[in-house]
Amino acid sequence: MSQTGKGRLKVYLGYAAGVGKTYRMLEEAQELRHKGVDIVIAYFEPHGRKETIAKTAGFEVIPRRVLTYAGSEFEEMDVEAVVRRKPAVAVVDEFAHTNVPGCDQVKRWQNVHTLLEAGIDVLTTMNVQHLESLNDQVFHATGIRVRETVPDWVVDEADELVFIDLTPRALRNRLERGVVYSQEKARRAMENFFTESNLTALREMALRHTAHEVEEKLDASAADSLEDSTQAQAGFKPPSRHERILVCLTGRPSSAILIRRGKRVADYLHADCLAVHIGEDSANREAVERHMTFARNLRIETHVIPGTDISSAVVSFARARGVTQIFLGRSAPLPWWKRYRETTVQKLVRQARDMQITIVAERRH
Repeated sequence: MSQTGKGRLKVYLGYAAGVGKTYRMLEEAQELRHKGVDIVIAYFEPHGRKETIAKTAGFEVIPRRVLTYAGSEFEEMDVEAVVRRKPAVAVVDEFAHTNVPGCDQVKRWQNVHTLLEAGIDVLTTMNVQHLESLNDQVFHATGIRVRETVPDWVVDEADELVFIDLTPRALRNRLERGVVYSQEKARRAMENFFTESNLTALREMALRHTAHEVEEKLDASAADSLEDSTQAQAGFKPPSRHERILVCLTGRPSSAILIRRGKRVADYLHADCLAVHIGEDSANREAVERHMTFARNLRIETHVIPGTDISSAVVSFARARGVTQIFLGRSAPLPWWKRYRETTVQKLVRQARDMQITIVAERRH
């Protein structure tokens, strides 16, 4: 447990099912159990993998909560039971899982935060394709849209991130041998999601993200050390962040892509990220609010500014807030009789010459 009384979170990150995340997590859990640590399994998904199931031997397992939805019964982690039991450490598989309707919380990562707030350390697993900011990259690389996602800040705040690596060829060999799925399911998987090109792309994303997380934690550690140094005592302060990114939102579906792209870049640059919508846009009010909620869930500061001159309003807001980069989508095509007029994007580029403008294409598949 941390000095604040909050539990510590350790995430075992992979790039696909079968690389060994749960197996490695249970290996460490067994090591802790043999050292006398009070540790329980709060949720474990066996997937029929005998070697992994064998690693659960000797553990206390908290019974699952059974819920009925649409005439069928489902089992979910019993968060209240784990909190009442209050072990030192809880093992929680599949961090990105979406709970069945009827649960107090929608996502399992929210369940995990409840355990952490109760002072329980948590070991958990997830794949890189479930990171929200990578959702579009995963879709364009694999052609598959991942529906269960975790906001990046949730993983960023983990105390430890362990990357479980396996080459794509070795993973496909495991599939062929029936270690990951049954033979028929494995054959279908290898023809679809588990192609070597897909796995290679996902592995590269996982490696880059892990390297970025390690770099951030090293930077944070160095900054903490600096604050405690003689220089800090003498009044030295590290330089403040100078990059600030603004994402321009509309009611169009492409706004979700803008949000992910802007947030991803902001995280890599250690920059602030803001989102703004200009105008009332009553026809798309629900869509705009949905995008705003999505941005807020990613810890992006959101603003709505009335007005009809979109480019001028965006530039004025950006200058007032010290924005250095603006992310926006392409303007909708103009009718033929307005073809020689400036589009909103062209006006904004002309008015914001002192800022970097990124126009994000709306890819269609």
